[in-house]
Amino acid sequence: MAGIAGETDFDVAIVGGGPVGAAQGALLLRAGLCRAGRVLLLERDVPSRAWPVPPAHDPADLRVFAISRASERILQHAGVWSALAAQPQALSPYERMHVWPASAPPRGVGSLHFDAAELAEPNLGHIIGNGALQRAALAAFETAGGVLREESLQQLNFLTDAVELVTEAQTVTTRLVIGADGARSVVRRMAGLGIESQDYGQLAIVANLACEGGHEGTAWQRFLGDGTLALLPLSSGECSLVWSLPRAKAEGLLVASVDEFNQAVTEASDRVIGDLQLASERRSFPLRRVNAERYTRERCALIGDAAHIIHPLAGQGVNLGLLDAASLAEVIEWAIARGESPGAGIALRRYERWRKSENELMSFAMDGINRYLAFGGGAIGALAERGMSLIGRNATLRRPFAMRALGLEGELPRFARRSA
Repeated sequence: MAGIAGETDFDVAIVGGGPVGAAQGALLLRAGLCRAGRVLLLERDVPSRAWPVPPAHDPADLRVFAISRASERILQHAGVWSALAAQPQALSPYERMHVWPASAPPRGVGSLHFDAAELAEPNLGHIIGNGALQRAALAAFETAGGVLREESLQQLNFLTDAVELVTEAQTVTTRLVIGADGARSVVRRMAGLGIESQDYGQLAIVANLACEGGHEGTAWQRFLGDGTLALLPLSSGECSLVWSLPRAKAEGLLVASVDEFNQAVTEASDRVIGDLQLASERRSFPLRRVNAERYTRERCALIGDAAHIIHPLAGQGVNLGLLDAASLAEVIEWAIARGESPGAGIALRRYERWRKSENELMSFAMDGINRYLAFGGGAIGALAERGMSLIGRNATLRRPFAMRALGLEGELPRFARRSA
């Protein structure tokens, strides 16, 4: 449903219809926390409604996510996973992950290798394109009875017992507004929640590559000394490239000839899966760390990139956002059980304490990996490489890292702990 004419009052309004915002709305509806027609989603740039849409090399799908088991379960509860699973080309499961530093041979003793078989799991996760995940999440949201309007937020007014959202087309009220509108969140700014930001001075180059030796169902990652190169397996047999580099070097590679780029990326990969060749256009996005000073105020909460952005080298960004969505749904459920409004400050503060500490811990860890492994060097860098090598040689040490990455351990919301 695109919207109900004249409807101006909602229980929840979500600003931002990317994968996390759309999944949040679908989860609230599918979990019975809001009735059909009572959740509004504002998104100015809605992709084609025709799901599935498998355009060849959709530019939106050059940016991919490594979806953890915890995120898979959240998407199952939200009704998103079934839409993805019905289209095999949308999901690229991978069984192994292989990480190594520039100072060691790619398959040598200095590398770190995870295998799903060692964990008695069918896979370590799935690679999914941003566009495919967004389309599936929007479809699930509308199917569950959500109201999608292609409008942008112009003004946010906090009233005594509601929030007023003004768009270019109308004014609506809601008991709770959720900001899922990305790094430059309008909700965050209008709610006065503040921001801390650090520019890494890096760009991430993304593209699809043909790989001579095949990707082996493995996610490959090499710490280069001046950045990180990741090759993620796609169902097409190609690899998705995520290559994080200092801005000046990345800009040079973006304008290099195809042959020059192919040679550079093959050398950077240490030919771990043979020659690599561009199979799509090249795109890039800047890398920075963002942390909202606060995630909530009365009747307002931030999730996903509106609350936090971390370095993409471990592929955890969207997984953290989906955990935000599941955690917020759980505290809303808790508030409703207590007879409270979904926007009650007591519930939202509970959400903030839960997720802010978890997200800041992950941000700190990614900063450390970027500083001491991706850029390496010095005594601390050498110590980090030795630690990685030690973990790689010891199955007992590897297991907790792998289980945490899968989302099978830690303080998880209930929607991430079991399948729908």
